[in-house]
Amino acid sequence: MTDQTPALLAAERRAHVLATLERDGAVRVAQLMDDLGVAPVTLRRDLAQMEREGLLVRVHGGAVPAAGAFDDVEPGHPVTVTRAGSIAMLVPSLSFYWPSVVRGAEAEATRHGLRVVLRGASYELQDERPVLERLVHADGVRGLVVAPNTDTPHAQDVVQWLAECGVPSVLVERDAVVLPDAGSLQGGSPVENVTTDHALGAVLAARHLAALGHRRVGLIIARDSPTSRKIAAGWQAACIELGLTPSDHFETSLPPRTSPDFSAVVDATLDAALANSVTAILVHSDPEAMAFVDLALNRGISVPGDLSVVAYDDEVAELFTPALTAVSPPRNSVGRAAVDLLARRIEDPTRPVHRVVLNPTLNVRGSTASPRGA
Repeated sequence: MTDQTPALLAAERRAHVLATLERDGAVRVAQLMDDLGVAPVTLRRDLAQMEREGLLVRVHGGAVPAAGAFDDVEPGHPVTVTRAGSIAMLVPSLSFYWPSVVRGAEAEATRHGLRVVLRGASYELQDERPVLERLVHADGVRGLVVAPNTDTPHAQDVVQWLAECGVPSVLVERDAVVLPDAGSLQGGSPVENVTTDHALGAVLAARHLAALGHRRVGLIIARDSPTSRKIAAGWQAACIELGLTPSDHFETSLPPRTSPDFSAVVDATLDAALANSVTAILVHSDPEAMAFVDLALNRGISVPGDLSVVAYDDEVAELFTPALTAVSPPRNSVGRAAVDLLARRIEDPTRPVHRVVLNPTLNVRGSTASPRGA
């Protein structure tokens, strides 16, 4: 708009702002000044009035839509909370699996006009409450996205604390219940969460191997974790579904990769696979699967000729040689869904508890093939 163009009337400015919000998910005062040819004080007055009407939420430098303002628009348009601020996110690792979850969470937070305060913990941390307390007391933190350690003596204490800390929370890749008050006849109430259906991931892997003609298959899990337990449960269900019997498969749990006996355990597992005529294995997670392939090839065991290998996580499986067939959890979407749940909970504290389960996918690559003679 040029200096010679008259400024738009209030109703026209209002229509322009709403159209921009619907199209872009946000408006900036600086851009509106160029588009509409009006002073910033006029625009701020317009935005304040529209905020009072519940049409938008003012944030630094502009505005974002109020939740529900465009409920009738096509899917994919941003829906945002009614006030800006921060959410805190605590995950057990910043180096593997979780970075993709975090990136999804940050992208969704931006859509909602929120900022993510990120902290990494550790799978060895026994009690996350001190860290969470510091996060809750940070300025502007309005909710929590948390992946707590569920295998410690304080696990239930952390869940109870989250339920009572005064801000809403969403668990990510974790299941938990809030215990009832003493004397209550009701059982525990599941908390809001977003998880991957890891049991289904194991079923997808088993079906793929069975379709190739494998009958003797093995499951290798890296550690006793919520994910590995779900994978094992899905694997057992798949064995029943596909007609596999206990004598047709074996299950092994590996020590940490940093353990001095890790390679020896992998070698012993390969010996057991050969002794039991196992022709395919599912390994959780990618680095452990790579270790199996490396040691197998060093011993002259062909992959996939003698042994098909499916990795679980698909973080770096495609980069290996041979590229590994892998179950891929929707990590980015898990982060996005967790923040979306939290933002909607902030906007409407009375809405029913939501538990979201996302399906993984199977990416078939070069590490699986039909067994010899099939």
